[in-house]
Amino acid sequence: MSLSRKEVEHIAALVRLELSDAELDLFQHQLSSILDHVKSLQGLDTRGVEPTSGILSAQSRLREDVPNVGLKKAEVLLNAKHKKGDQFRVPPVFGARDE
Repeated sequence: MSLSRKEVEHIAALVRLELSDAELDLFQHQLSSILDHVKSLQGLDTRGVEPTSGILSAQSRLREDVPNVGLKKAEVLLNAKHKKGDQFRVPPVFGARDE
């Protein structure tokens, strides 16, 4: 199926592309080749082929989420540069700094 230059210009206008004459010729050839390939695929007998949404199994590649014992508050605060009570002290993002 060969696309006309006018059809390629129309497609380019739909997607808001400004193409040069050389680009229009290139895309006319490339898009026509793609459509020819799709047309050849439409002729294949696919009876008995199960539909798929993907070719890979739906396995998670992440490790299993297993809860572990965390650090105690005092251990975490040992390396804190600034702290107030049992919390980290960080500079404010907005507003005045309260001391």
